[in-house]
Parts: sequence; structure tokens; C-alpha cells
Amino acid sequence: MWQALHELLLAELRAAGQLDFSRAAVDGSHLRAMKGGAKTGPSPADRGRGGSKHHVRSAHWWK
Repeated sequence: MWQALHELLLAELRAAGQLDFSRAAVDGSHLRAMKGGAKTGPSPADRGRGGSKHHVRSAHWWK
């Protein structure tokens, strides 16, 4: 539901000419767990591997 709402909002803003990505920033990192950690099983998200992943998205649409 949230993905569809987000896409609808973006489409409306694009149609109105209200999107300005000139001040948008995207950052992320991926670090290996040095000590491993417990193998949690066959989760499709982690597949038993240790580690962490962080994503940050930020955008300013005002001037």
C-alpha cells in the first residue's frame, strides 16, 4: 500500500512540476561483521550471513 501511495504522490508532483532533485542526497554503507554472529537460519533476507547494511535517503523540495 505505501509503495503505491508513494508512487502516486511522485506522479502527481511530477505532473505539477513540483519535484526538484537539485538538492537531493543519497548515502549508504555496508559493513562485514568482524566476529560473525549467530547463524540465524534460512531467512531470505540474511541467508545466515552476519553483517549490517544502512541506507539513508534525503531530499529537499523547497528553495
